[in-house]
Amino acid sequence: MTDPVILWLREDLRFDDNPAMREAAASGAPVLCLYVLDDATAGDFAMGAAQRWWLHHSLCAFKEDLETRGGALILRRGKETEIVPALAKEIKASHVFWNRRYMKWQTDPDTEIKSALQDMGIKGISCNGRLLYEPWEIETKSGDPYKVYTPYWKSLQQKEGPRAALPRTDKLNAPPSLPSTDRLDDWNLLPRSPNWAEGFEPVWTPGEKGARARLRAWLDTDAASYDDCRNRPDQDRTSRLSPHLHFGEISPVVLWHSVSDAMEAGDIPKDQGTSFLSEIAWREFSYQLLYYHPTMRDQPLMEKFTDFEWDTDKKALNAWQRGRTGYPIVDAGMRQLWTEGWMHNRVRMIVGSFLVKDLLLDWRDGMRWFWDCLVDADPANNTASWQWIAGCGADAAPFFRIFNPTTQSEKFDPDGAYIRRYVPELRDLPTRFIHEPRKASTAILKDAGIVLGETYPDPIVDHSDRRKQALSRYEAIK
Repeated sequence: MTDPVILWLREDLRFDDNPAMREAAASGAPVLCLYVLDDATAGDFAMGAAQRWWLHHSLCAFKEDLETRGGALILRRGKETEIVPALAKEIKASHVFWNRRYMKWQTDPDTEIKSALQDMGIKGISCNGRLLYEPWEIETKSGDPYKVYTPYWKSLQQKEGPRAALPRTDKLNAPPSLPSTDRLDDWNLLPRSPNWAEGFEPVWTPGEKGARARLRAWLDTDAASYDDCRNRPDQDRTSRLSPHLHFGEISPVVLWHSVSDAMEAGDIPKDQGTSFLSEIAWREFSYQLLYYHPTMRDQPLMEKFTDFEWDTDKKALNAWQRGRTGYPIVDAGMRQLWTEGWMHNRVRMIVGSFLVKDLLLDWRDGMRWFWDCLVDADPANNTASWQWIAGCGADAAPFFRIFNPTTQSEKFDPDGAYIRRYVPELRDLPTRFIHEPRKASTAILKDAGIVLGETYPDPIVDHSDRRKQALSRYEAIK
């Protein structure tokens, strides 16, 4: 080919195992890389503030790597249904390549763009670079999508395995003449005053190199004990690969084969590695759910929950968001979220259950807060997981399964190390009281420098009372 082609990048900012990039490079034509920031089309799923911080640094890292390969990155902000066809026409592109997305608010514009390109005599080529399997590739025996995770996971395991990872793209020559591009700094993706993302920087290294470094480090250290330690936030031995996976800096195919190969080599025990692979499968399951049930983005999959009586207590919601509930494990999780843009998965379940079943606040309130604060906020995972904890989604934990935040804390943070890290005002409290400070005597609290209701809040609700209320409201919709 002599006419240039466009590689339209979305959540696939990588050179390893990138099907659309491989197709574009294999065309032999000059390749123009394009990234479009389209908040209007995304609507409620426009990137949250924490994701924008990550995107800025991820695009910087990608651009730097791309230029070493002879490529060029064009940035445009606006409606992708207008920008992509217009740019293809402007540079006289013969093809536009991209990796598929699966939410309805994403697939509808993709279909519209492909049709517009076809009308101009330009081919739109889409690939699967986001999932192990397309949502329609794993079905029940009757040909329906799964609504329960366990049989879905069993069905996935019975397949021959995901495709092999594609080789890294080492060369991606740009056209000699480039169209105009936005300046990344003009998108104002980074917080300025105040810089609330200051705590992100010591924790994260956005970009493909950061993703591969994190994968290598985890495989060499904590992967062999993943299942044994995954529920212990005090030990922090999970992979922390979720934001890299969300932004496509590493593919699920690479993760799957990396862990599988380590299991085969005996470096990771089978039970530990299989537990991690099942989490990748949960992500796949979540994508299938929202692909076939797009209303899940704002409506419960179980229709009976439409009539559930939710409270609208803004003061309680604010206390939860700020980590000022008086329940140390909940507060630690919410402060970790604010400080790092991430939260340990066990604690996500604890704080989610507390919001929905102790505060009796709508799961959508939690989903929206997570969406804005998480660097790994993913439309499928975030939605499906919140519906799971609220008991209103597919394969959901029953609503009557109500976590006791104190016993959860005692079980999964037994020495209080996680609490002490993120709730420093409780740091000097003896371990036997760290999970429930109100049980400490006035003298013990004084020695620890704590005045309940002042330096640390009293519990904003009584768990036992709220548990009864939650079950009563559930009975009303049964």
